[in-house]
Amino acid sequence: MKKQDIYIRVGTQYYKQVKTPSISGHIVESLVPWNIETIRQDHGKTYLAAIPKFDGFTCIPDHLNFRYSYHNFYNTYAPLSHILGEGECPVSLNFIKHIFGSHYELGLDYLQLLYVKPTQILPILCLVSRERSTGKSTFLKWLKLIFENNLTYLTNDSFTSQFNSDWANKLLICIDEVLFNKEELTERIKYLSTTNFNKLEAKGKDKREVEFFGKFILCSNNEENFIKIDHHETRFWVIQVPSIAKEQTEFLEALAVEIPTFLNYLKKRKLSTKHQTRMWFSADQIETPALKKLVQNNRNRVERELAGILVMVMENHDLDHLDLCPLDAFNAISKTRLRTDLTQIRKILKRDWKLENQSNSNNYRKFVIWSDGSTNFQDAKGRYFTVNKSFLVENFEEEKFS
Repeated sequence: MKKQDIYIRVGTQYYKQVKTPSISGHIVESLVPWNIETIRQDHGKTYLAAIPKFDGFTCIPDHLNFRYSYHNFYNTYAPLSHILGEGECPVSLNFIKHIFGSHYELGLDYLQLLYVKPTQILPILCLVSRERSTGKSTFLKWLKLIFENNLTYLTNDSFTSQFNSDWANKLLICIDEVLFNKEELTERIKYLSTTNFNKLEAKGKDKREVEFFGKFILCSNNEENFIKIDHHETRFWVIQVPSIAKEQTEFLEALAVEIPTFLNYLKKRKLSTKHQTRMWFSADQIETPALKKLVQNNRNRVERELAGILVMVMENHDLDHLDLCPLDAFNAISKTRLRTDLTQIRKILKRDWKLENQSNSNNYRKFVIWSDGSTNFQDAKGRYFTVNKSFLVENFEEEKFS
């Protein structure tokens, strides 16, 4: 197929490639169904024979060696219009340094992988800050200029909709001002971030399975609980973006000018990381204080209350660890009037805190909280767990224990 072809036939349906102008001055190319009789009227009967014919649609992303056709299937992925050029890109690199901070090299790797390996699975990038004028929205707009029609914006409502034909074949799916307060939304985005296939569904059409290569970028002003995740989660890369000291009104235009040289820089740059996991980066590499803060605020109230009680007991008696059975914890929590049961306590100790109890019933010192709030110890026997104070301080906010 030639790029200048105006019409194509896919299966038995004719399409016209139209160029839609946008407010920003850019042209967005898209395929629109076209009537065969209209083509005859506009170009004559003999014109139809020259129209390229395809058996169906496919979507294969490639920014370096794009092809319009694969085995006589039309490629619906949008080729980038940028013509690479030599030169420096200081504005772009400084902006990446501002967004990613100490993860600057990882941020460059992330963008480079998007460009040179678009099918590579990558972490869910979350940019958070309660401050205004941080550059989060500018970052999304910049990516839109770079990847053009292969990036789409979603709202919370559109992501929860059953119809996904407008974003199922996009490289980047960006959700600004995100607030996922239901666990099923978290599970859905976790599944999509690592799967190779997805069900595409459009209004009035049957579902069909398509290859999925989309990467999610979430932005939020809510640093503490914009999404529900647990402390075993390794798919989220949460970065707290600082505010910009001096806002520049034409900053996005300056970034746009550097796109050809920036993409050339990414093409020639050597990756600073190796492929370690299915999402390229290891969990340790993308761990941040912002992620820890998010996880801490997503812990359930019983778990946080239990941690606070145990730290209080250890501090009152100058201990660095504490032995307890689930019933001891249950009795302590009951004094706070929180509703819980022994099953939940055991899950917290075993599943969430990953503690192992004694294989046999042994003697230990059981802590007791009296009605006046004072604590002491009694001799007891049981298959107790041992909790270290360092674990609690590291995994729960210290101000909750003060």
